[in-house]
Amino acid sequence: MTAHLPSTTPAVIRLTRYTRTELSEILGDGPDPFGVSWAGLTWLDKDEHFGIKLDGRLVAHTGLVTVPLSIGSLETRAVGFGGVAVAPDLRGQGLARIVMTAALEHARTIGPRYGLLFCLPHLLPLYERLGWRQLHEDVVVEQPGETTTVMPLETMWTPLRDGAQWPAGGVQLRSLPM
Repeated sequence: MTAHLPSTTPAVIRLTRYTRTELSEILGDGPDPFGVSWAGLTWLDKDEHFGIKLDGRLVAHTGLVTVPLSIGSLETRAVGFGGVAVAPDLRGQGLARIVMTAALEHARTIGPRYGLLFCLPHLLPLYERLGWRQLHEDVVVEQPGETTTVMPLETMWTPLRDGAQWPAGGVQLRSLPM
């Protein structure tokens, strides 16, 4: 059964915490809420969290963390977006756009020129509608034990500054993926 949003646009709030409990409030208690456990990756916790509550229930989330990044010979930072979630009964009603827009507005104030996210292939059209661009380069990410691996998920980026263009060259996320 699909729930319906109120006639006014729901407000995005900064969350003071985002734990497994809050994630379960949105996506339930399944063992693999994002469907990416097959990748065998360890993920970086986010530092900042944005959410939407309806009738006291958390129904959408986006998390942010600033990460070190190498693109060719350029050493830079990006704002990593992750943990994007919308309650299954409210999907298709624009909540992802609302919570991502608020997170993007904040990310533009942090400093890095680029936003970065990883997603499953079927989510590419959603993020493209939100202005993200697919990165067709392999992205190497760190994992525990001083190892690296090529990210098996799709990589997308968005400019956080006017005129920002993605540089040419190999890409290495110098942290766990977000």
